[in-house]
Amino acid sequence: MELQPMAQLIRERRTVRQFKDDAVPQELLLSLLNTANWAPNHGLREPWRYIQFSGDARQVFTEAVLGALSAEDRLKYKEQRMKDYMTIPVHLLVVMKEDPRPKQWMEDFGAVCSWIQCFQLAAWEQGLGVVWKTNAYQNAPSFRDIAGVGPGEKVVGVLHIGFPEVIPASRPRTPAEDKLTLFE
Repeated sequence: MELQPMAQLIRERRTVRQFKDDAVPQELLLSLLNTANWAPNHGLREPWRYIQFSGDARQVFTEAVLGALSAEDRLKYKEQRMKDYMTIPVHLLVVMKEDPRPKQWMEDFGAVCSWIQCFQLAAWEQGLGVVWKTNAYQNAPSFRDIAGVGPGEKVVGVLHIGFPEVIPASRPRTPAEDKLTLFE
């Protein structure tokens, strides 16, 4: 069976962890944000918002991350994190408003995750790589304050974005038949 363009895009997208130093044009980033805004979401609540760090502001992001680490981890990782975070062109926090109602919270979380996947696919189509990170520092009060995450908001992920320096090889996936429970 020949793959259609969307299926091919889904299968070819890779998580990119090594980026070129080239800046990502803001116009391109805004176009991708607006494309991802078409992600499915219950009741059109659009429970997402984004906080961008690029250019000199990458220093603010880096310091916020380092400040959220334990003293031991800061000593251990500071040099490498500074190098890594200052060379990644864009850090984008994807934040959701936390609804206290469990059903709506789950729907909103699913919608924001869908938004992130739509963003990743649209970025890949335009030659950009993305890695979606979920690390403990995202919950640290000091990181949240510096990054502008408000009360009642959850950081669903930090997207590191840029033009790929290295595109990893694909890794095998488990066939759906191995995970399918079928009632007929």
